[in-house]
Amino acid sequence: MTKSLLIDPATDNHCPIDDDSLLRKIAWRIVPFLFFCFVVLFLERINIGFAQLQMKHDLGFTDAMYGLGAAVFYVGYVICEVPSNLLLARFGARKTFSRIMLLCGVTSIGMMFVSTPAAYYTLRLMLGVFEAGLFPGIILYITYWFPEKRRAAIMSTFIAGVAVAGIVGGLFSGWIMRDMNGVLGLFGWQWMFALEGLPAVALGIVGWLTLVDAPSQAKWMSAAERVRLNEMLDSSRVHENPGEKARSVVANPKVYLLAFIYFTLTCASLTLNFWLPLIIRDFGVRDVATISLLSVIPNVIGIVGLIAIATHSDRTKERRRHFAFCTLGGAVALWALTLHVQNLVPMLGILSVACVMIYAALPVFWAVPPTQLSRRDAAAGISLISSIGITSGVISPWAIGVVRTRTGSIDDAVYVVALLLVSSGAALFFGIRPVRNRDAAK
Repeated sequence: MTKSLLIDPATDNHCPIDDDSLLRKIAWRIVPFLFFCFVVLFLERINIGFAQLQMKHDLGFTDAMYGLGAAVFYVGYVICEVPSNLLLARFGARKTFSRIMLLCGVTSIGMMFVSTPAAYYTLRLMLGVFEAGLFPGIILYITYWFPEKRRAAIMSTFIAGVAVAGIVGGLFSGWIMRDMNGVLGLFGWQWMFALEGLPAVALGIVGWLTLVDAPSQAKWMSAAERVRLNEMLDSSRVHENPGEKARSVVANPKVYLLAFIYFTLTCASLTLNFWLPLIIRDFGVRDVATISLLSVIPNVIGIVGLIAIATHSDRTKERRRHFAFCTLGGAVALWALTLHVQNLVPMLGILSVACVMIYAALPVFWAVPPTQLSRRDAAAGISLISSIGITSGVISPWAIGVVRTRTGSIDDAVYVVALLLVSSGAALFFGIRPVRNRDAAK
């Protein structure tokens, strides 16, 4: 624990500042709101996984149509990710996050009026465009408040939000779709989109009223606390220029290797995000509310496993073996799902193992790129890795939908995803070596 003795500009008195207490105070002020925003919008991204249980039948959509709608979201997301972050830097976090939440909420509610494939694709594209700036915006906003050594722990909270969104969706989506089906002449999936879009609108209003753009505007911090925070941030300013142009990044083969690894990993995580309800239904469960509730189990176990594995990786400061263990374990679990054991309990167990391994691989992976890039290249390199890797969202859901439409099963697609997981683990284990002194590359 570090304490600093500063002169409070307001009172001209010496004021002891406890760094840990200050950062905890900041975390409690801004992280819960951003976490709720992330969970709500991630739920809006993946809730079509639950909606498809009714929506495809009611509207006559095929699995390929559903998969294309899931994929087209990422077209808008990838195209607008960088521009949206530039808007945050120009107009500030309060306006940017409020805009994102309001537009995403309205678009999600608009999904209840979908009646044709064209409308479905258009709204999914718009949702991707509007949501694009949230996660990279959170990463940028965190750099305004936390020194580099604290950012990994903060960001792990948002990675856990992926599983939390699955839990929330599992608890409420199926219930809404079953018990509100027919209310006011609307389908259950229409009510689901409407009710799950409202929290985003509410958070947009809350953000406009409460969020501040930077520590200098935070009235809940004393002048001495702002001075001390600036001192802590000064030591990591070199990382924080989102507009830096590091040409060496484009020529760095490690960036593309890491992008490939992230691409394959997100192919697996998206398989769980979008197709989990359908996988559970294929176990023989037909009631949508039961499917929804059963989907909570692997997500809850996934959170526990994610925290345990990521914590152990941090404590041992070892990434390559942890990542290889997660990807190999995830691949074996996905392969085991294709055995279609006629017993729900072991199949849910296998699905839970898949969630643990695949979710835990994400924070372990993101601890690696900063060690492979110089301080000068870190921001640009990580952005490029993320932008290339997330293109999996354009390919994976659509491809799985096509496979299911043509074969009546997603088994062939799951085999491919399992092989990709194995290749990602091998690529990181054999292709990335630990760097003892990262700054030597400066």
